[in-house]
Amino acid sequence: MTADLERAAALYLPLCAAAIAWLLRGRQPRQFAASLLSILWTLPTLLILQRLNQHFAWWSFAPGSEASLRGMPLELYLGWAILWGIVPQLAFQRLALPFVAGIMLAFDLVAMPLASNALHLNSTWLIGESAAVILVLIPAIVIARWTLTNTQLLARALIQVTTAGLLFLYLIPELIFALRPGTGWQPLFALSSPVRQLALQGVFVLALPGIAAVLEFAERGVGTPIPYDPPQRLVTSGIYRYVANPMQLSCVIVMLAWAALLRSPWMGIAACISIAYSAGVAEWDEAQDLAQRFGMPWKVYRARVGNWLPRWRPYHGGAGAILYIAQSCGPCTQVREWIEARKPLGLYIVPAESLPAGTIRRMRYDPHDGTPTVEGVRAMGRALEHLNLAWALCGAALRLPILWRIIQLFMDASGLGSRVLTPAHPLPRLLLPDAQAYIGPSQVKPVAPRP
Repeated sequence: MTADLERAAALYLPLCAAAIAWLLRGRQPRQFAASLLSILWTLPTLLILQRLNQHFAWWSFAPGSEASLRGMPLELYLGWAILWGIVPQLAFQRLALPFVAGIMLAFDLVAMPLASNALHLNSTWLIGESAAVILVLIPAIVIARWTLTNTQLLARALIQVTTAGLLFLYLIPELIFALRPGTGWQPLFALSSPVRQLALQGVFVLALPGIAAVLEFAERGVGTPIPYDPPQRLVTSGIYRYVANPMQLSCVIVMLAWAALLRSPWMGIAACISIAYSAGVAEWDEAQDLAQRFGMPWKVYRARVGNWLPRWRPYHGGAGAILYIAQSCGPCTQVREWIEARKPLGLYIVPAESLPAGTIRRMRYDPHDGTPTVEGVRAMGRALEHLNLAWALCGAALRLPILWRIIQLFMDASGLGSRVLTPAHPLPRLLLPDAQAYIGPSQVKPVAPRP
């Protein structure tokens, strides 16, 4: 009975603490989004922590709880998630992150030994506690703090991508395995190593449109996919040139592929539920919100770009983007000819020599919509989105935060790095696919195409 009381206290005490902190703090802008992202991080990472605990035996749980996940009583699992995922975000908003982490760690160091009937600590339990702080607590506090203060947008987007992957590819299967015991992860691990690696790479390729869409929200929309932290600008670039709902489409396809790899019909049912939600509630709510916030530009975009069936050629709205490529560089000229041969839409290629000396050292992509320019590998990745769907996916992969730096490093090491250009004088005549639509900088004036 004492163990039952301790398990109940582990759930209801954090619930009460979260409720009191919410009442005392009151409603604040972005508070719900911060708390939601925080607890969505703690739920899968706490389960990963328990899997590590099963291997290293930091602690064990007393028998008696009928509901459990991987041997962890459900009351303790949910209570811990609330304690670390919500309470510090509400109660300690003004404290620096080290102090918040220190307070929560101190509470654990006191509370865990007291729960001796429900929780048995082994000699190495402090190592497990340290792993919990690093894996679960600190990232949960960080993502909540950044969301609340609306800072570190790109880092928040990357954490949201990671959280989504943990939820759909790990937590949901674990919940299914707990409710419907079967072969679990065995079908995946039964594959030979080369086949398993190819399968995982295939899943990543299927997830690429969703990842690219999240990053597009951050880079061009100044927001995230979370409804309470939405983009401030209408995003019709990147993968959104081809499909209006890349995140939902990618999520469903990945879940179906994951269901096939795990041979789990229940995972397939979860994907079907996701389709129903996306095509019903989410579509209606998003359409209402976007139409209200962006008006006619959104309606024009949606009239030409579908929700689920991607276009092959990109949607082009607005004045178009500018790609600056040097004419005096042999490899650059070949790149220009290669791009022009594929008839890009909404992309105008301009000699880099037309800019003032010293202002450009790499290929540059200027979206010409008030958002930042990019150079080098990322500029090439942006240019590819103006060709067709296949090349747009390649461009999205090129622009992934870590990958583009690695590729740029290798290109610089091979002699294809930055260089100083001599400005052309007088300015060369420009051959533009649509001179009337082109709006260039003051240094470059559009010239009608030669007959």
